Amino acid sequence: MTTPRILVTGANGQLAHHIIRTFADYAVTAADRTTLDIGNPDAVARAVDEIAPGLIINCAAFNNVDAAEDRPLDALAANAFGVRSLARAAQRHGATLVHYSTDFVFDGRASEPYPEDAPTSPQSTYAASKLLGEWFALEAPRALVLRVESLFGSPAGWSGRRGTVDAILDGVRSGREVPVLTDRVVSPSYSPDVAAATRHLLEGGASSGVYHVVNAGHTTWEQFAVHIAGLIGVTPNLKRVTMAQLTLRAARPRYCALAAPKLQAHGFSMPTWQDAVRRWMGLP
Repeated sequence: MTTPRILVTGANGQLAHHIIRTFADYAVTAADRTTLDIGNPDAVARAVDEIAPGLIINCAAFNNVDAAEDRPLDALAANAFGVRSLARAAQRHGATLVHYSTDFVFDGRASEPYPEDAPTSPQSTYAASKLLGEWFALEAPRALVLRVESLFGSPAGWSGRRGTVDAILDGVRSGREVPVLTDRVVSPSYSPDVAAATRHLLEGGASSGVYHVVNAGHTTWEQFAVHIAGLIGVTPNLKRVTMAQLTLRAARPRYCALAAPKLQAHGFSMPTWQDAVRRWMGLP
């Protein structure tokens, strides 16, 4: 079977790193922001016309949640209108579009994990821009909108953007005081597992729609830090805080665990977040 050419945007990010590795046997063109700013519709049209991909995997995003409150146009350009440009280009070429979204599209008032069809209610500029991006992505002839959250999986020597999990692990290892939320509930997503699930859905003929792609289970950041400390045999120095104690520019959903029934129905069961952490840390 002939494999399609793939365009991966946002190529300097952690998730894109694992996407590129997972699809290494395909003809992949990786574009970072210096070579393709998806906020520029003309640049998107030219790039897609030149590459003529059968598959576009969009890992580009404006992810600074607080900065989006002061820079809404930048957030919308990357997270919404840039996705619209990719969807329109995909439509011209009959290409499949994969777009990654977020748990922030929910309001966080739930008490059990959100399934894919749960009502959305974004509470910040960032969240609204991501929900718009979902809607625009689904205009492509075949589009998979994959919601992920709390991504981790930076490889050894990674010099790119580091997230909450990296900060927790670094702090626990060094013995520094680590601030952790006791009441924000998340379903961490291990980037290599997200990439594997992405390929499974694409090659398994999954139809257009929204899918949750997170590791099984959920946790607070306090519980997560305690778990990591137990794995490496140290007593963590934790500064326990609640969301009410934080002064943040943008609202965050408190309870944002995600369920993944559609992914499971397509024959892919994500490992638990605990299993993913062990693999990331190179533990048996």
